Amino acid sequence: MYNIIWFLQGLMAFVFIFSGINKAYFDEQTLVRKGQTGVEGLPSWLIKFIGIAEILGAIGLLAPMLLGQNVIFTPIAAIGLGLIMIPAAFIHYQRNEVQTVGINLFILVICGIIAFYRF
Repeated sequence: MYNIIWFLQGLMAFVFIFSGINKAYFDEQTLVRKGQTGVEGLPSWLIKFIGIAEILGAIGLLAPMLLGQNVIFTPIAAIGLGLIMIPAAFIHYQRNEVQTVGINLFILVICGIIAFYRF
């Protein structure tokens, strides 16, 4: 089970680093064209903030345990990233993007599993 949790942490770190870098770097129109439609209509500062939060959360999923210090931050990062998925799912639900809602909820569950096993 230990290896599975590490795999899930790596997978979530990849997902959130990719998403976060995109949000931190690209403008709203580019993100929407790339399929990140949930940012449509959000202020630029909020999109950048979410991107930076995703990057920091992804680092928090891996760095504390890899370094063997402050390991309590790993489940906290997982909870924080999971919580981001709740408004994301709501936004995509309002946009009638059912598949994306499913992805958001799947990520929420994975983050919950990581938090549970890392506490």
